[in-house]
Amino acid sequence: MAQPPLRFDRASGVLEGANPWERAAALALAAGSKVASHFSHRGYNGCANLLRRTLPERDIAVKLNPDAVFEFPYGDGYWSKLLNRTFSYEDELELLFRDSADVDYTLLDCGANYGYWSVLVSSAAYGSKKAIAVEPSSQNFEKLANNAKINGGRFEAMKCAIGATRGTARLSGTKHEAFSIAGDAADGEEVPVIALDNLLDDGKISQDGKYLIKLDVEGVEIEAIKGGTRLLQGDSVILCEEHGNDRSHSVSRYILEQTPLKLIVYDPRSDRFETVTELSILDRIKVSTHVGYNVLGTASAFWENRVHSLNASAARRAP
Repeated sequence: MAQPPLRFDRASGVLEGANPWERAAALALAAGSKVASHFSHRGYNGCANLLRRTLPERDIAVKLNPDAVFEFPYGDGYWSKLLNRTFSYEDELELLFRDSADVDYTLLDCGANYGYWSVLVSSAAYGSKKAIAVEPSSQNFEKLANNAKINGGRFEAMKCAIGATRGTARLSGTKHEAFSIAGDAADGEEVPVIALDNLLDDGKISQDGKYLIKLDVEGVEIEAIKGGTRLLQGDSVILCEEHGNDRSHSVSRYILEQTPLKLIVYDPRSDRFETVTELSILDRIKVSTHVGYNVLGTASAFWENRVHSLNASAARRAP
């Protein structure tokens, strides 16, 4: 019989339900994240996953805010950084989602993994937004569906991948945060694929709505953008990842050169969002080769103005 999850409150730092070894492991995971944060958490995931092998198999439910609980396997290398209360996951998205709490929009969380952003955006602190979490992996989808359930079923979970057209594909990979349908894998899990515009066709969303579209789709970002032509003509923003080791900036290059979308990037050093007209800007911003950097693309004047208005509060955010 599975043990009940540990419980950790990020606001107070209180850990409940842990035995002495699990409590010591939590301290090690938090301390490791603080040290590793000085070099973009290089090596942290591997060390945490080694530690995980010494722990009983159980989950941990992290209270992100009074209205948001996020559950994942205890000791997981990717998500255990949340035990470090000073750790902030994807700062630029946090800024945009928090600032948009007063906007009537829907989050399309594509490549949702366990549903971190869907849990947060649908919480009261973020305006209780509607969210559709899309995840192709059966392994991940089980955790995603559980996070929807423990948060009152307030967001929808869809088991499929996002691509250029409707169909099927093979999902490959060894890390839960990096499963991909890119390439021609001969084995792996067969998964259904839909295009973003199919969400319009299937009545999941309407053309006249406002959307923030997170594309964490591990190598098929360009195909996903191609499949969302109609959706991206409206009040939508795509938030997609540029890998630090891609020095050609292929996703941003495609957005800038092959679409009508404005390209915007967040510069963590200046704490500002910048409109990209020359890709050389990304040479300056993408300083770590092993992490991802989110870029934004939009044809919406509303969202473009909204994103740039965040710069006005940059000074207030400064410590």
